[in-house]
Amino acid sequence: MSTAIVTGQPVPGSSLESDLRSLGFEVLGATDASDTETLLAAVPAGERVAVVDARFVGHPHALRLGLTDPRFPLAAVPGAVTAQPDGRRALTRAVARETSAGGGSVLAVDSLADRLVLALDADGAQVHRPELGSLVAAVPADPQARNEARQATAAVDDEAVRLKSAVKARDGFFTTFFISPYSRYIARWCARRGLTPNQVTTASLLTALIAAGCAATGTRGGFVAAGVLLIASFVLDCTDGQLARYSLQYSTLGAWLDATFDRAKEYAYYAGLALGAARGGDDVWALALGAMVLQTCRHVVDFAFNEANHDATANTSPTAALSDKLDSVGWTVWLRRMIVLPIGERWAMIAVLTALTTPRVTFYALLIGCAFAATYTTAGRVLRSLTRKARRTDRAAQALADLADNGPLATLVARATRARLGSPLLVALAGTAVLAVSLFSGVTWAPVAGAVVYAVTSGQALYRPLKGALDWLVPPLFRFAEYGTVLVLAAHADVNGSLPAAFGLVAAVAYHHYDTVYRIRGDAGAPPAWLVRAVGGQEGRTLLVAVLAALLTAPQFKVALTVLAVAVALVVLVESIRFWVAAHKGGAPAVHDEGEPA
Repeated sequence: MSTAIVTGQPVPGSSLESDLRSLGFEVLGATDASDTETLLAAVPAGERVAVVDARFVGHPHALRLGLTDPRFPLAAVPGAVTAQPDGRRALTRAVARETSAGGGSVLAVDSLADRLVLALDADGAQVHRPELGSLVAAVPADPQARNEARQATAAVDDEAVRLKSAVKARDGFFTTFFISPYSRYIARWCARRGLTPNQVTTASLLTALIAAGCAATGTRGGFVAAGVLLIASFVLDCTDGQLARYSLQYSTLGAWLDATFDRAKEYAYYAGLALGAARGGDDVWALALGAMVLQTCRHVVDFAFNEANHDATANTSPTAALSDKLDSVGWTVWLRRMIVLPIGERWAMIAVLTALTTPRVTFYALLIGCAFAATYTTAGRVLRSLTRKARRTDRAAQALADLADNGPLATLVARATRARLGSPLLVALAGTAVLAVSLFSGVTWAPVAGAVVYAVTSGQALYRPLKGALDWLVPPLFRFAEYGTVLVLAAHADVNGSLPAAFGLVAAVAYHHYDTVYRIRGDAGAPPAWLVRAVGGQEGRTLLVAVLAALLTAPQFKVALTVLAVAVALVVLVESIRFWVAAHKGGAPAVHDEGEPA
């Protein structure tokens, strides 16, 4: 339960108290700052509390934005301020200061809530002030101003603004013009029936899994049904975020579910297509695994670049300025958003090609499209990095090191090796090149030797903080090396079932890497060191797979990959679920991702 302390004399005809109750607040009255201080002290420490001026005039959604958003410890709109448990101490200090200063008189012209916000600002507290746009939130000083504020409130459709704000500000062309125009109404329907974003996210996952099952039938009817269901899953995927924005139901757990389920849906669908193709006598598992590797590495490029520049100073460049200039021209915005093949365009392409063509054609188109998008985005980010003079922070360097996922072997090698081989990126590139050459050499034990060199260079690459202009490329390079090793060695095994087993292993490891990203994004830090040690680190797994391929027969290698996939999946899933559920129950700050469409 939340508590709203309404200060000052009630205003006849005001809907303020009913609006606050509709938002879940218990309403208490206070005449001045002294009364407010007393009532504030009586509110349980674990509850949200708000101080609202009785003269407030405005839209209910303005109050909702200012008083109920779970992402911010302190928030305010004109005439109202709120504090979650994390912000209670700061608000209590501000109220005590107003009381001691004698600022609690109901005759005062200004608002107590607004004075509290000024006091919080003076204390250095971060008070979130939502963008209200055309929404009204005001504390009129006289009857004429009150009448004008009421007229302004009546002139703006509160519900229309709420629906519009439910749609992500920055999204892809397909999502913006083919999904959001009606999915926002589905979100409102869900909100009015008490459904939560997490429930809609789960429904989206189940729909995608059914789509994958239809694709696995290998029939034309199954492929058509799979395409339709994949689009339906994407509609629900958009709806869950719009529902979160519409009703301000943000949570740490919800952000994690939304992000990880997106990857689970897409990769499960790849597996379904591969199974369906196999039923028709076409083996496309290598293409499916290649698509997953390419898509995951592309995401890691995005994550690593964003983390490297998250809080960098002097973070400007001519390339960035040119990009901003291009975004000022209408048609270039949509063209640039489409060519990076975001999730909406990507899933629409997969759905249509599944229904009309074959899995092989679908994967070819997906690989070509993703390769072009990856080249375009990576080239642009490299140019930005080379032309900007950013000073990266220790936090950014640590985030990149965590994304690298080095294990105990690389750490041991780095500590034992006195010689420093060069800059992190060049060392990582050299190790990856040696590994790649060894994989295609045709010599049985060459991949093992290449993996040993790769493990040494992995440790060397992280011997100093990753603060170089292009050091953000180290984590995606490691992902490409590890996933590529599994793909190539499984393909070389040339035995039925080896590539599906490799698909499962890469999927389990990719989940671990995505989980690392979302922990860092949520300011929770990297996964615990014991987990990284337990699953071997990226260089340890690469070496292990190379050794298994050299020692075992092809059928035995397939079994080993399967066992390794199950073991990694169990360890990372159990720890990940434990962590996110505990974070959710422990009241971790709510998270909502408004970043690039994945």
